[in-house]
Amino acid sequence: MLIGVIAFFLGRKIYFTPNFVNGERAANFTGTMPDGTTMELSDLEGKYVLLDFWGSWCGPCRVENPALVQLYQEFHGKAFQDASNFEIVSVGIETKKERWLAAIQKDNLNWKYHVSELTNFQSEIAKLYGVREIPTKFLLNEDGMIIGVNQSVEEIAAFLRERVKS
Repeated sequence: MLIGVIAFFLGRKIYFTPNFVNGERAANFTGTMPDGTTMELSDLEGKYVLLDFWGSWCGPCRVENPALVQLYQEFHGKAFQDASNFEIVSVGIETKKERWLAAIQKDNLNWKYHVSELTNFQSEIAKLYGVREIPTKFLLNEDGMIIGVNQSVEEIAAFLRERVKS
């Protein structure tokens, strides 16, 4: 019985672990924003980028959103020692556009880059990154390399504070 429980939790951990780890190049993708325009992740090279996989229906995601808003307000527009700026790219794990847009507005997610394929976890972007649960985050450096996976907002803020140009 104990071996079965351990195997279950170990299997669950392996299943929910994203495809990428620190030190790997982030996979490029093209995402569709709410207005129908597209953005390409590689266009943001030169900046620190936080990829945030979230959902309007996800309680833990919505609880974390105010901290993400504060993070963005503190660091967007700042120059860093090794990067020109900070951006957040929110990848919506959604099926209903209206609900997704309402959550963006209600939670004051005022950054430019929101993308969703409206196919829930069948999203090609989610599959590319191995995202099977949310929230999931990837912090990318100026070269598009993954430097953090599922860090807390506080850990990301501490990292960025150390790199702001004085």
